[in-house]
Amino acid sequence: MATGRTHRPATRSRGIPEATVARLPLYLRALTALSERSVPTVSSEELAAAAGVNSAKLRKDFSYLGSYGTRGVGYDVEYLVYQISRELGLTQDWPVVIVGIGNLGAALAGYGGFASRGFRVAALIDADPAMTGKPVAGIPVQHSDDLEKIIEEDGVSIGVIATPAGVAQQVCDRLVAAGVTSILNFAPTVLSVPDGVDVRKVDLSIELQILAFHEQRKAGEEAESEAAAVQTPPVPLAPAGGTAGETPAKGSSRKGPDGDVPAVMPA
Repeated sequence: MATGRTHRPATRSRGIPEATVARLPLYLRALTALSERSVPTVSSEELAAAAGVNSAKLRKDFSYLGSYGTRGVGYDVEYLVYQISRELGLTQDWPVVIVGIGNLGAALAGYGGFASRGFRVAALIDADPAMTGKPVAGIPVQHSDDLEKIIEEDGVSIGVIATPAGVAQQVCDRLVAAGVTSILNFAPTVLSVPDGVDVRKVDLSIELQILAFHEQRKAGEEAESEAAAVQTPPVPLAPAGGTAGETPAKGSSRKGPDGDVPAVMPA
């Protein structure tokens, strides 16, 4: 059975561009959907379309992983799922703490996609004493006073901040001081972190503003198109014995059943 792959080791030593790393989860999502449908192989064109990229970029990205597929067969779906998961570090368990258990934090705690992708919610943290001990998505909320202890005991290296903007930097500083080196920030503010700490920001309002820009542009293009259609002059009717676009001589006429009639009838 063709595996649809040519594996070249030591890809890590050559490094993978950040742009490629950002696209790997898109490929993994598309491949996982194919795997769930028991699809054995996929062409670069099909996978690129499912991931929303062009096939040339996909083939370049996969070359960094050492996968080139097989001509006429494509890529082995199961192997690519494993290969990308390994490259992303998803073949091991990653304990995560979520700080700020308001509406957004509670929704994140209940997100089932974490566990299926190698992330375990180790703890939910909130500064409100009334929340302490309250179960959210089956996990009891712990007070923020215990943040450092929780991070140390669970070996947490990834923190999720879902607090109000005003306290996000303070929470970030405590996470970093306790040993967290990667942060997913949902707070509507820019965090300052030292070298060696990675921050990914998720700002829903910015995404909506970008969509609003595109909607405004589409509306403007439609308005311009409608205005252009209104301003287009009508094509003149062809006079008798002539062709369209000719202008009849002043006072010219033609014979009709009831005598002379104007060459172009009035509207």
